[in-house]
Amino acid sequence: MAKKKKTAYVCQNCGYDTFKWMGKCPGCGAWNSLVEEIVTPPTEERRGVGTLSSEPPQPIGSIAVEDLPRFSTGSGELDRVLGGGVIPGSMVLIVGDPGVGKSSLTLRVSADIARDERRVLYVTGEESARQIRMRADRLQAVADELLVVSETNLDAICAHVEREQPALFIIDSIQTMYRPDIESAPGSVSQVRECAMELMRIAKNAGIAVFVIGHVTKEGSLAGPRVLEHIVDTVLYFEGERNAEYRVLRAVKNRFGSTNELGLFEMCDVGLVDVPDASKLFLSERAMESGSIIVPTVEGTRPLLVEVQALVAPTPYQPPRRTADSVDVKRIQLLLAVLEKRVKLPIGSADVYVKVAGGIRLDEPAADLALSVAMASSFANRLPRPHMVVCGEVGLSGEVRAVSQAELRVAEARRLGFRAALLPMKNYRQLEGKFTDMELFGAETISDALKCAMPREKTFKK
Repeated sequence: MAKKKKTAYVCQNCGYDTFKWMGKCPGCGAWNSLVEEIVTPPTEERRGVGTLSSEPPQPIGSIAVEDLPRFSTGSGELDRVLGGGVIPGSMVLIVGDPGVGKSSLTLRVSADIARDERRVLYVTGEESARQIRMRADRLQAVADELLVVSETNLDAICAHVEREQPALFIIDSIQTMYRPDIESAPGSVSQVRECAMELMRIAKNAGIAVFVIGHVTKEGSLAGPRVLEHIVDTVLYFEGERNAEYRVLRAVKNRFGSTNELGLFEMCDVGLVDVPDASKLFLSERAMESGSIIVPTVEGTRPLLVEVQALVAPTPYQPPRRTADSVDVKRIQLLLAVLEKRVKLPIGSADVYVKVAGGIRLDEPAADLALSVAMASSFANRLPRPHMVVCGEVGLSGEVRAVSQAELRVAEARRLGFRAALLPMKNYRQLEGKFTDMELFGAETISDALKCAMPREKTFKK
């Protein structure tokens, strides 16, 4: 008599499993996300990634350290986000919305690496080899050392990798791959988890770099189990609308570099191309209007100047609206409360709209002062001081606190032709005398900052 197979209900969003079906997942709260899957007992070769050593524990100071030999992807922006290049034996997860440019970027990078006499294996489970060739012709990504195969069976893919011994191989995408010994559909929690573990084992044992492309849900998070993000070494997220001209690549996890780095790309006829000087790009279409302030932000080691726009308009409706694009709306509400309480600015009864030009998300506290000045400028309908950048953190008592890397921020502003900078008083004292060709202003409170940023003689003409 054949033994009955054990089944479990697994949430396709978070991986929560139970032996009875429930309408709502207790783990993540999603409805109708539990799918019945066959439970396969783990074998010896599937218990781990195969990288554990049998050596006894040793003091950390006695472990030999080797410099990791990175190699370039051919894209300066991607190298920046990765921390300087690709490390052999690492596993990188690239996540983004459909049509954002994941496959185009990886195919172009594959061709650039192949032209550097490194073999690359591109595995696609969503397109045929002929479709890949047509896209490669459009992207100018044809190279002799670039090998392409259309395959979804992980066992066959592993055989190709063992035979070809590439320096890099790419999986497009992980949701289409499956292991024959697991009786569940491709893209399920079990399949994604086991395929990722097997790919990690190959990467670590053979010293082969692996790029894995993943899809996202409609909420913008990774489709499938979150354990995938824990397995890989690096997680890169594409930001930007599908129809937008520019894309932002941000690292949210990187075991071999900083997680604060940011890469900028422009969608052209030949795919995604690097944007090395993003500050000029974001400021190229700027017009001098009330409510427009330039803030020098720092993403990792990269200074970036972006434009903050605010529109404050009276409204007869209650409650007034608060809308923010690329800025946390709770942060806007906090700064409005500080302006109303500490500056006596009756701005609470007006509609407030805030936008960051270029779609760069402002998360650091150094943008607080620029946001406050922009909203106050729009409310008073007064022009800010021309050719000026503003940065500083605003406290609840109205004080302006110092920011990190102030010299780097001011130097980037000077490079782009700005002639004035409004800084916290502490940063002002540190930089006083270092920038003789720029006019620096220091502010201890938000009231002082508004007086410096909007002098009386600079009145906006209606």
